Amino acid sequence: MDKAEKIVLPKGTIVPNHIAIILDGNRRWARARGIPTLAGHKAGFDAGLKIARASREWGVHTFTVWGFSTENWDRSPEEISYLVKLFWKMVKVVDKEAVRDDIRFVHLGRKDRLPKDLVAYIRKIEEKTKNNKSHVFNVALDYGGHDEILRAVKGIVSDKVPAAKIDEKLFASYLDTGDQPYPYVDLFIRTSGEQRTSGLMPWQLNYAEYYWELVNLPDMTPRTLADIILDYSRRRRRFGGNDTLQHLAFDPRVTAKLELSWWRLANVPPGMRLRDYAMMHLKEKYGLSKKLALEAARYLVEAISQEKAEKWDKAKGNMKKFYKLIKGEIKLAFEPKVVASMEVDFARKMGDKDSVASASEAEAIATEHLAEVYRISLLQAAKAAHLRVLAEVERNLALRGMGEEHWTKAEDYLHKYYSALKERVA
Repeated sequence: MDKAEKIVLPKGTIVPNHIAIILDGNRRWARARGIPTLAGHKAGFDAGLKIARASREWGVHTFTVWGFSTENWDRSPEEISYLVKLFWKMVKVVDKEAVRDDIRFVHLGRKDRLPKDLVAYIRKIEEKTKNNKSHVFNVALDYGGHDEILRAVKGIVSDKVPAAKIDEKLFASYLDTGDQPYPYVDLFIRTSGEQRTSGLMPWQLNYAEYYWELVNLPDMTPRTLADIILDYSRRRRRFGGNDTLQHLAFDPRVTAKLELSWWRLANVPPGMRLRDYAMMHLKEKYGLSKKLALEAARYLVEAISQEKAEKWDKAKGNMKKFYKLIKGEIKLAFEPKVVASMEVDFARKMGDKDSVASASEAEAIATEHLAEVYRISLLQAAKAAHLRVLAEVERNLALRGMGEEHWTKAEDYLHKYYSALKERVA
C-alpha cells in the first residue's frame, strides 16, 4: 500500500484468515465511461493488486481472486488475449513480491487449456514459493466450482481410494486448496453489486460470510476493503452452535415507554429525578443491577446535558464512561471510545437544522453504531437504524411544538426500533 493510502484497522478488529473475491465489473465500468473494455480490465487489475497488498498488511493470510472462469472462453479472442497478458503481468508481480512478503502462489483451476508458456511460468512460481508460509495468494484461472469437484472425484477414483476411507478431510485434500492451512473461506466478496457466487469454491465457502460490494472492481480501494473487513469483524459467527452473546431480555414496548418518558421531561413522575428515570430505562434495556444502572444513568444524563449545551468533547467523555460500564457488564466486544463518538455525532446530526440531509447522515451513523455495539453487519443494523432516526425526527417535531401526535408517533417508532433490535440480537 502507498504511504498516502496507509490505513490502520481499529484495535480489536477480527481479521479473516481467508478472503475470496470475485473480481467483477471491469467491462461495465469501462462502458459507463465510454472507454474500451480492455481499459476496464487494466483498471481492475491495478485495483486488485492494491487490495491484495493491503490485505497482507492487515494480517489476512490467504487471499483468493477469481480472474477467469471455465465459461469465460466464450469471450472474444481479443479480450481473452488481453486477459492472458494481464495474467502474465500478475504472476510476474507475485514473483517479485513473494520473497519480500513471504507469499505462496497457488493456481486454482485447469492447466490444460491455458497457454503452455503461461502454465510453465505458473508451475515455476508455484514450485519456487511452495515453502513460503506467511501468506497464500490463490489465483483462479480457467476455474469452475463443479470442475474442481469433478477433478477431485476423478483423483480419488484414480488413486483407488476405498469408499470406507472417504470422508470430508480426505475429499478436501483432493481439492485445489488441499494442502493449505486456511482452505476454508471466512469472507467472500463480490464487486459490482452482483449477488451470486457463480460457483466459486462451493466446498470451501461452506461457512463463509458474504459481502456484496456495489462498486465495480476498478473503483474498489483499500479503504473499501477495510470497511468490508470491519463489517465482517462485527458479525457473530455461530457455525451452527450457540450464540456467545448474552441475550438482551428487555420488553420492547416497556423500553420504548421508558425512553419516551425521559425524552419528555413532563412525563417524569413528580419527585423523581431525570437520572432515576433514565436508570429505570437502562435497567430494563440492558438488564443491569440497580447500582450499575444508576451509575450508567449519571454518565448518560451528563452526556445528554452536555450535548444540549454543544459541549461535544465533554459529552463524548461521559458517553465513553457510560459505554465502558455497559461493555463490562453485558460482555459485548465494542470499543467504548468509538461508539461514544458515534453516539454524540448522531446527536449532533439529529439536532441540525437541515433536517433532511442531517437525518440521512444520522441514519448512516446509527447503522454503524448499532453494528459496532451489537456485533452485527451493516445490513442487519440498517432496519433498526432507520426506525431510530424516524423516532428522533418525530421527537424533534414534538419538541418544536408541532403537535402531541408526534410524541405518539415517536413512541410507536421507538417500539418498532426496539422490536427490530431485539429480533436481530436475541
